[in-house]
Amino acid sequence: MSISSRFAVGIHILSLIEINKSGVSTSEFLAGSVNTNPVVIRKIMGMLKNAGLVNVRPGVAGAELAKDLSQITLLDVYKAVDVVKEDELFSIHEHPNPACPVGRNIQDAIGPFFSIAQTALEKALGNVTIKDVVKDIIEKEQLTEK
Repeated sequence: MSISSRFAVGIHILSLIEINKSGVSTSEFLAGSVNTNPVVIRKIMGMLKNAGLVNVRPGVAGAELAKDLSQITLLDVYKAVDVVKEDELFSIHEHPNPACPVGRNIQDAIGPFFSIAQTALEKALGNVTIKDVVKDIIEKEQLTEK
């Protein structure tokens, strides 16, 4: 099982809003780039709005970033789109057999490692901004045009 694609789509939306800042970023426009249904985009946009990452006004087409690109980290997006519940990136199966030595101890044995891994992931995501992503997209696009 992988992390929800809402995370990648959230990053896609924010990057496209910035790159298209001279245009109007409607849910239909964004959906065309993501290659999904506008309803999916509106749901994720609602999550990004609730997290204070985008501004969307009812009755007015389009969205804009609510913060400067350098102030929005991938961790902000990760948390905004509810990729996983708090501190539950890795789930441990419930109710292992207490009569088995592994079943009796597995949760306590691997739980701390899972916590360390989640903390490392979140730290890495916190060090990358949407500005970094947009810069990389623009550089890759310029290479494609050559």
